[in-house]
Amino acid sequence: MANNKRPENMERIVTPALAEQFIQEQVNEIKAQVGDKKVLLALSGGVDSSVVAALLIRAIGQQLVCVHVNHGLLRKGEPEQVVEVFRNQMKANLVYVDAVDRFLDKLQGISDPEQKRKVIGAEFIRVFEEEARKQEDIHFLAQGTIYPDILESGGVKAHHNVGGLPEDLQFELVEPLRLLFKDEVRVVGDALGLPAGMVYRQPFPGPGLGVRCLGAITRDRLEAVRESDAILREEFAKNGLEGKVWQYFTLIPDFKSVGVRNNKRSDEWPVIIRAVNTQDAMTATVEDVPFALLQHITKRITSEVKGVNRVCYDLTPKPTGTIEWE
Repeated sequence: MANNKRPENMERIVTPALAEQFIQEQVNEIKAQVGDKKVLLALSGGVDSSVVAALLIRAIGQQLVCVHVNHGLLRKGEPEQVVEVFRNQMKANLVYVDAVDRFLDKLQGISDPEQKRKVIGAEFIRVFEEEARKQEDIHFLAQGTIYPDILESGGVKAHHNVGGLPEDLQFELVEPLRLLFKDEVRVVGDALGLPAGMVYRQPFPGPGLGVRCLGAITRDRLEAVRESDAILREEFAKNGLEGKVWQYFTLIPDFKSVGVRNNKRSDEWPVIIRAVNTQDAMTATVEDVPFALLQHITKRITSEVKGVNRVCYDLTPKPTGTIEWE
């Protein structure tokens, strides 16, 4: 987009050769801004928040308090990866919040996509606020704001919902990535030693799998989405499509179809596969996945994922379809 550029007088762009220089400059700026005070960060495990966390750990170590909220809508293995990378490997001061039941209970029976988003966002704010109030002497709030966020949303990282914190929690913001584009953030993440699976993580909606478990979310169907998505990602990685396809995932609608399992009639869900390529997310084309691979993925999903008897491939470009279904 023509207006999606930084000021022309910016001194440089972050490249692999300049990554260490950028990191050191930000470490110095963070130390100067923060001093001996504590910083709070909502660590989702996404690219931006993970890179910010790694950068602040290098700068201020245990002064950073990371809060990871597991709302039950993350992809398979993601909460475990956050704990492994940040608590076990980087020795971060990490608060892990298991809020799965809390979120899923709130979402029970809600089928409208926008209402689901509102419930997830509002509940995240409440959980994060509760954890923030448990901490002492927090003066700063770190955010994974990047340059497109500043252009599009005034600097508030909407998918972290931090903008909704109560006014009495008057934290000063720490936003070390605020002038970077996503590809530059990944360069910094590489230089900071974050695992490739985290640095090159696919785009993921703020409500997570909540918008890929179509309609009212049920725990069994949500688990089927998570397991089928894991199979798809594993097979794309094995077959050279990881990194080639911009975004790929599975979703499950809120209806069943008749099938046959063990020589008996079965009423189970269909899984829909979506795999698209795009430059700006305004338009998207469908990836031409080899038919033999689709057959193999279908066999795995229908045999390994409980409650699924069909697999469909979405052939719709954007427009007329959108990338996500909800």
